[in-house]
Amino acid sequence: MQIVLNNVGKRFNREWIFRNLTYTFDSKKKYAITGNNGSGKSTLLQIIAGAVMHSEGTIEYKSEKPSQITNDIVHQHLSIAAPYLELIEEMTANEFLHFHYEFKKLTHPFKEILSITGLENAAEKQIRYYSSGMKQRLKLAQAFFSETSVLLLDEPTSNLDESGIQLYKMLIRNYTKGRLIIVSSNDSDEYDFCDEVLPISNYK
Repeated sequence: MQIVLNNVGKRFNREWIFRNLTYTFDSKKKYAITGNNGSGKSTLLQIIAGAVMHSEGTIEYKSEKPSQITNDIVHQHLSIAAPYLELIEEMTANEFLHFHYEFKKLTHPFKEILSITGLENAAEKQIRYYSSGMKQRLKLAQAFFSETSVLLLDEPTSNLDESGIQLYKMLIRNYTKGRLIIVSSNDSDEYDFCDEVLPISNYK
């Protein structure tokens, strides 16, 4: 999928967070959106995901076939991991993946996904009893192993210890082939593999 932003802007009340942003995210490439805390990089990622509406401009989602993907089905082509996304804490990890599978196909069996992400021993444990690092591993699991052409990652190593950070880097190396990746971060270790960097401060 190719994502084309044309003069996109976002404001809250009278304050513009960013505007006049024209940029193309090409299929199968890797991008970073960078900026200080509060700069609008997470907001831009949510706009790309269709979770937040932009205030001006247009966004087009283009498939590799000669057709445009409409906004009402774009979510089927995207997966996202972000600190502000809530998990259903009454569920176990197995139940959560089963629930997620109702909306998006997964590329691996549930047991294998949990094994890869180091959660196999907590598969039947309610998510409410997970540590913050375990919850982040589960968020990464559902995003990386969703059968989508676009992977959106917002501060992907939040709450992860060193072993979790190494897991993230392994997932990037082994499970992103042929996908468009967009990382929102101000930590270069989270996006040092990216082909291009988009500083959100250029659009103030």
